Amino acid sequence: MRRCDYPEVSQCIAQCLPEFSQINHYWDKERSRVVAKILPGEFYMTSDNVAIATTLGSCISACIWDDRAHIGGMNHFMLPLTNKEAHEVNWGQRDKNADATRYGNFAMEHLINTILKAGGRKVNLRAKVFGGAKVINQLSDVGQKNINFAYEYLEQEGIDIDGVDVGDIYPRKVVFEPYSGRAFVKRLNTLHNDTIIQRENDYSSQIDHDDVSGDVELF
Repeated sequence: MRRCDYPEVSQCIAQCLPEFSQINHYWDKERSRVVAKILPGEFYMTSDNVAIATTLGSCISACIWDDRAHIGGMNHFMLPLTNKEAHEVNWGQRDKNADATRYGNFAMEHLINTILKAGGRKVNLRAKVFGGAKVINQLSDVGQKNINFAYEYLEQEGIDIDGVDVGDIYPRKVVFEPYSGRAFVKRLNTLHNDTIIQRENDYSSQIDHDDVSGDVELF
């Protein structure tokens, strides 16, 4: 189904923040709700009963939410940080090139700030962290560096981590529900992760130069 075949999807797109209107939204029949699917370098925040999904290899997704205001979101970053200024990585061109939030320091900052601007309070923020698998040998320990960065950043910001599923060699599909704070994780069969590996290879190169098997875990 195309994303606008369901009125709930069209309504969600119309109501979400303008910077998220280009995110792929679809209707999930099993969950009976709209799901926003993010790619590397993207993030999404909502105050509605919308789920957020992504697929991770060595990348990290931090799911952050205000457990009282029921506002939250998810990011998806490939590398821990950059020393570049935001304007140097084309933050204003997210529709064409999500340069800034491909890096963890920008991905975390912009997600948290967007939650706070929407009415969340920092004292109420909680987090869950996923990803950081070693799925590409030539990327050495980038997954572990991403994990370490996420932990250190959240500790510095005083945000408690409620759950994690990180490391190992398996890609993961993650679905996060900011309204409830629930996250669902499925580890993907390594025999079917060629697309993920190729995408991360391509994405890593881009940065340098400028239903599947597995158990579902509920966090």
